[in-house]
Amino acid sequence: MSTLHRASTFLKAHPLALDATLALGALVCMVARSHVDPHAEYGDKWGTRTPDALGLTLMFLAAAALTARRRAPMPVLAATSALTVTELITGDPRAPVVMAAVIALYTVASTTDRPTTWRVGLLTMTVLTGTAMLASDFPWYDQENLAIFAWTGMAAAAGDAVRSRRAFVGAIRERAERAERTREEEARRRVAEERLRIARDLHDVVAHHIALVNVQAGVAAHVMDKRPDQAKEALAHVREASRSALGELRATVGLLRQSGDPEAPTEPAPGLERLDELVGTFHSAGLAVEVARTDRHTALPAAVDLAAYRIIQEALTNVRKHAGREAKAEVSVVRVGPNMEITVLDNGVGHDGTGPVDGQGEGEGEGGGHGLLGMRERVTALGGTLTTGPRYGGGFRVHAILPLQSRTTTTEEPVRP
Repeated sequence: MSTLHRASTFLKAHPLALDATLALGALVCMVARSHVDPHAEYGDKWGTRTPDALGLTLMFLAAAALTARRRAPMPVLAATSALTVTELITGDPRAPVVMAAVIALYTVASTTDRPTTWRVGLLTMTVLTGTAMLASDFPWYDQENLAIFAWTGMAAAAGDAVRSRRAFVGAIRERAERAERTREEEARRRVAEERLRIARDLHDVVAHHIALVNVQAGVAAHVMDKRPDQAKEALAHVREASRSALGELRATVGLLRQSGDPEAPTEPAPGLERLDELVGTFHSAGLAVEVARTDRHTALPAAVDLAAYRIIQEALTNVRKHAGREAKAEVSVVRVGPNMEITVLDNGVGHDGTGPVDGQGEGEGEGGGHGLLGMRERVTALGGTLTTGPRYGGGFRVHAILPLQSRTTTTEEPVRP
């Protein structure tokens, strides 16, 4: 079995060797067929006649032409058909050269389109069969004449079937490859979206808590010598903010664990039910925040609840970082029809005290940040709108409209009371 497999692999890798082997086999069959007399009595068919020199020459030429059947199928068919016609008219015994023409016709049918196969096949069948009938010493319906008709027809049909099967298999393979590429692209897109979502959550958590830690640490360093009690209180706030940051980071990073990991966190993501706690952290950091809410008895989809919380968290963090020490903030959470509207206002003048600054923009911090971009991505993902900009007379305004029934939240989505 291994020897046959190696031989098959070699012949597939060397088409010319395969064609030469086929030509040799066809020559052997033609020579053997030329020794058979189909009209002899039963038992005396073999060896009753032998080919002449012209017949042997025609058979050798036809077999030699088959070695080029892949490179020039049409010329090979024309050559073998011409040799067959010559053999039918002059040769004795008759008909074995037609084997080469049958093989050539099969090659043409398997490598061209169906209309060409029909035209060439009918022409070959007509010419060879008609010549055999006209040049034969036997009746037109003789078995050798009908055999030429049958074999040429079967060669054309078999070649067309092989071509159709190759095209079908090729189409299936192409569709499978295209589907595989589509699956890979979809997987890459989902991975990119998940990475973006996790990066956005990490930014929200880190920006908020590190800003508070920075403020409280600065306060502690400023009053350490003169007012140690106030320094201790500031350091306690630093420790609390650090603990909260670590908890939220653990919950966010835990999303990267495998679904079967028993250590994956089960604590729900924060929402507006923790808004008072969030505002309290800013109060402890020295930022005055006023809250007006009309949504306390509104059931929110989980995605909207989380987005609203993160938008308020990011906006207040930027107020604390960029609006100045004397800044005040106002937070409004209002249910308006099918939407939830979130508004965060401040009256800050910036670190340099010269006027209003874009505390919420891409220029966040010294190196540029992602606060506004992250908020906009959250709102866009829910099908809502976000408007930001300086307020007349100083300060900054963030206004988000979150639809409660968006393309990512449906009536079956879990809600939070």
